[in-house]
Amino acid sequence: MGEAAVVHATLDTKLVSYVIFVYLAAVVFYISYLPYRTKTLGRIATGTLLLGFVVHTAAIIARAVISYKLGWGHAPFTNLYESMVFFSWSIALLYLILEWKYKNKVIGAFVVPWAFLALAYTSIGPGIRTEVEPLIPALQSNWLIAHVITCFLGYAAFAISFGASVMYLIKARKGEKKTEKGKKREKEGFVDYLPDLKVLDEINYKSVIIGFALLTLGIITGSAWANYAWGSYWSWDPKETWSLITWFIYAAFLHARYTRGWQGKRTAYISIVGFAAVIFTYLGVNLIISGLHSYA
Repeated sequence: MGEAAVVHATLDTKLVSYVIFVYLAAVVFYISYLPYRTKTLGRIATGTLLLGFVVHTAAIIARAVISYKLGWGHAPFTNLYESMVFFSWSIALLYLILEWKYKNKVIGAFVVPWAFLALAYTSIGPGIRTEVEPLIPALQSNWLIAHVITCFLGYAAFAISFGASVMYLIKARKGEKKTEKGKKREKEGFVDYLPDLKVLDEINYKSVIIGFALLTLGIITGSAWANYAWGSYWSWDPKETWSLITWFIYAAFLHARYTRGWQGKRTAYISIVGFAAVIFTYLGVNLIISGLHSYA
């Protein structure tokens, strides 16, 4: 069983390495789609991403199977490598749903790169361990799956809101010029093909709602997990503190929209700041600040 586990573990990491290049190809196709806008190129971009997502899913399942074969039996979310793999998978999943809903492939040029970068980090990032390992005592809890899944799906939703916000600011800055009243407006290159500002604002808003709800659940389940592992629901650990800061940023986004009617550029800027906080909460805290979550 030991040799079989090693073989499967090697296959698992190889699958992830293949997906990195497939996602890179998808990024190239989505970016190439911006100036050409051909149906064939769009189908190739989506098909490439979908292929990578299927293999990506297989890699996650394979890693879980490895753990069970080794007698450890845990979900593959327990270290930085596994969490990055799942984060990338979550972004690809939510983007594919988004593309299906809005029937617009231009958004992929601003969202799919995050799925690629998250996965590429697993091969170049410092402190990345690809071995399948047994759970440390602090992670041996049924709260693990609920906490990690809700947090990372929330992070993925925030990545989409970030992409929509960047597109909104680019399009709002360029504007839509008109040659003469009643005549066809002048083309402005790829900016002309970005979704309408109203659609981008809607994507930003809805993505933040989804991400905020999931992050809230993640904090709640994390508190329950902390009480189980360390005997306290909240200890102001750096990751807990930054998770709360991130939560407050997106809470401010929703509060400003509901009570003051903020839309467009204002909420786009808040979304970008919020995603910067997400990245620091996830990676910055792990790499720079030591704490109870340092094992992640």
